[in-house]
Amino acid sequence: MIETRPKKTHERALLIGLEKQGVSKWDLRDSLEELAELASSAGAEVVDTITQKLQKPTAPYYIGKGKAESLKLALEERQVTSVIFDDELSPAQGRNLENLLSRKVLDRTQLILDIFAQRARSREGRLQIELAQLQYLLPRLTRMWHHLSRQTGGIGTRGPGETQLEVDRRRVQERIARLERELEAVRKTAENKLFATLDPTTRSFVLPNKQRVLLTDTVGFLRKLPHTLIESFKATLEEVSEADLLIHIVDLPHPRVDDQMEAVEGVIKELNAFGKQTLIVFNKIDNLANRELVETYLSRFPGSVAISARTGEGVNKLVQALQDALSAWRLRSRFKIPARESALVAEIHRVGHVLELSYEGDDALIVAHVPPELAQKLERFAEAAAL
Repeated sequence: MIETRPKKTHERALLIGLEKQGVSKWDLRDSLEELAELASSAGAEVVDTITQKLQKPTAPYYIGKGKAESLKLALEERQVTSVIFDDELSPAQGRNLENLLSRKVLDRTQLILDIFAQRARSREGRLQIELAQLQYLLPRLTRMWHHLSRQTGGIGTRGPGETQLEVDRRRVQERIARLERELEAVRKTAENKLFATLDPTTRSFVLPNKQRVLLTDTVGFLRKLPHTLIESFKATLEEVSEADLLIHIVDLPHPRVDDQMEAVEGVIKELNAFGKQTLIVFNKIDNLANRELVETYLSRFPGSVAISARTGEGVNKLVQALQDALSAWRLRSRFKIPARESALVAEIHRVGHVLELSYEGDDALIVAHVPPELAQKLERFAEAAAL
């Protein structure tokens, strides 16, 4: 199985990004800033960031050959132990770069996998991460086995244990198939419990009306998340699909705030949580030069609130908005829904919390907590207003 605790290592990482055709300087800057945060979260000290402008990545080294060769001296001078690329490298690119630089070479995908390996808590989550790691490593076995055999640990080495380095491709494929079967079995037997697998970022909080709630801070939403990692991402963000209410915290002063909000909505759709009751919180208003922007966004998104987590401004309004949003969840309702209304049944499962489910002929009998908007839609199917 995978190791989920970060090792105490002192790694010095150099980050590399490519300004490709169609990629703006803003996009590249934001992506590299996030990569630096990821590297730090994984346990590395970021020594420097290097960029190169090319129409497209080169086949041998991703960056230009001259740029790659010039890196060798810089790595020695700065005592760099790891080189991290902002995009996914092909197996050939990774192998060529390691041979040339004589350093551990990672890409964004491998870095994200390493962090997910630290964060996964549930058995399903750990299985999903190990599966994703092995699927990533399979076409890279020759390079990975060589460099892992001479490394002492650290970023990119948290994953399948030492014994995996001694097996051949066939056995890795067998392990992948076994993990897929185990995952399917876990999904079929999983208990239907709210927050069955809490991680340390979940805290209990009592609202002014004495209602106790659980607040969970997720690992965040990442740019350029490879589609093959969505299942692993679901494991670390399983609280999103289980939550009664989503709190979407937005960095309002960011120059591309609208793009960031759209990106988060896209990930929520991938997690099958789109349509859940959401409270939008515009943060960092203390960093705004133009405070009129606050009113503009509050008007665009009715029910949203603006705060400064640093100064505490607006936090009381946030608590009140949270209390108001959750007040409707105190009641539960019973619905009798005909089989022909399968879309409504699916919506209850997606945006509400099903407490009981049984069948009477062709009708589904459901006891569930549902948000006010959905309760109105289901009013004609309600057998009792509240139980």
